[in-house]
Amino acid sequence: MFKRDWDRRTCARRGHTTYAPTEPTLRQRLHVVTALGEAWRCLRCGDFAIGAPHAVGPAAEAPLVPRGKALRDLFVLRFLAVERALRGVLGILIAWAVWKFSNSQDAVHQFFDQNLTVFKPVADHFHYDLDHSPIVDTVRKTFGYHHSTLVYVAGGVLLYSLIELVEGVGLWLNRRWAEYLAVIATAAFLPLEGYELSEHVTAVKIATTAVNIGAVLWILLSKRLFGLRGGHAAFEAQRHSASLLEIERAADALPASV
Repeated sequence: MFKRDWDRRTCARRGHTTYAPTEPTLRQRLHVVTALGEAWRCLRCGDFAIGAPHAVGPAAEAPLVPRGKALRDLFVLRFLAVERALRGVLGILIAWAVWKFSNSQDAVHQFFDQNLTVFKPVADHFHYDLDHSPIVDTVRKTFGYHHSTLVYVAGGVLLYSLIELVEGVGLWLNRRWAEYLAVIATAAFLPLEGYELSEHVTAVKIATTAVNIGAVLWILLSKRLFGLRGGHAAFEAQRHSASLLEIERAADALPASV
């Protein structure tokens, strides 16, 4: 069965990350001399890369390079980051449209009524009641909203969209505060999504709600937020245990095989 090697795939795209520890034994384990020159083991994929190390120092100060499960988790986080950023940009456009509409309600209302008649012959041909369509009814309801109400709606949508953008940037940069923000902001809107589902079920709404619930549970458990599964201390210990230098240091502590 084919198994994707995320470590080597990332190194092939970004290049290797090498480090020369000052501890002699660890340094020996990470260094070889070849016919092409010296080579150092990559902290991510474990392969040897020809050339001088990117940095030198004590093993405790080595860069913490995501590898294995941590690297896969980073890919998932960045997928969520892109999704949040797109929602944020779309929300800003919607807020702008609502604000523009609030300043020209009468003109838009007149334009809508005049052009709605253009589609009536087509709708009648397919036996579709355009005058009582849910979409048309929703649009007409908005014409009855006060200007101030629409301004508040635009402001609320804009604020939520900015939060989504900040959340997306934080998740892309792998910041722990962004993970808390993502869980809180997403969970806060789950009751509203549940109410919308109870009113009108669509495949898109079901898929969106399922993705949001899955994202909340995955971030909570995998990132050990709010003290779950040992909390932040256990999460940091897991990250450091995945470091190649930590693995090499642990191997150093084992007795030599006979």
